[in-house]
Amino acid sequence: ERNRLITKVQGDGLLISTPTGSTAYSVSAGGSIVHPSVPAILFTPICPHSLSFRPVLLPDSAELELKVPRSARGTAWVSFDGKKREELLQGDSIKVRMSEYPMPSINKTDETDDWFKSLVRCLRWNERLDQVPFEDTGSNNRRLFASGRDDDWM
Repeated sequence: ERNRLITKVQGDGLLISTPTGSTAYSVSAGGSIVHPSVPAILFTPICPHSLSFRPVLLPDSAELELKVPRSARGTAWVSFDGKKREELLQGDSIKVRMSEYPMPSINKTDETDDWFKSLVRCLRWNERLDQVPFEDTGSNNRRLFASGRDDDWM
């Protein structure tokens, strides 16, 4: 379906990315962590002015056109990987779609294993102290992080 208004964005910004691009930025804005083999476009609002405006995943076949309304009170800015910033004037638009040429990746073991290991290594994903049973009154205060790595003993 083309030429359909999906929504009007009111907030500090909008993040459009692939599962392998801008993961940390998307997560910090409340977006999901998405496995790199999921064919999707992440659509993440940045500090939206509505609590109901939540991140969504779109199919990789989606083609988006982002427009600054002619009636907008000001201009907008767009940047690509935070490197090149361009001003969009009232009435300007940009089109976003998935590239026909996916970026190949090199994996140490396999894509999923490497992905989960990088989540733990970079984001400390789901690492926490294990719960101690109520009846444990011993003096050993060492607890293992959920990752199970020996070097995580405290």
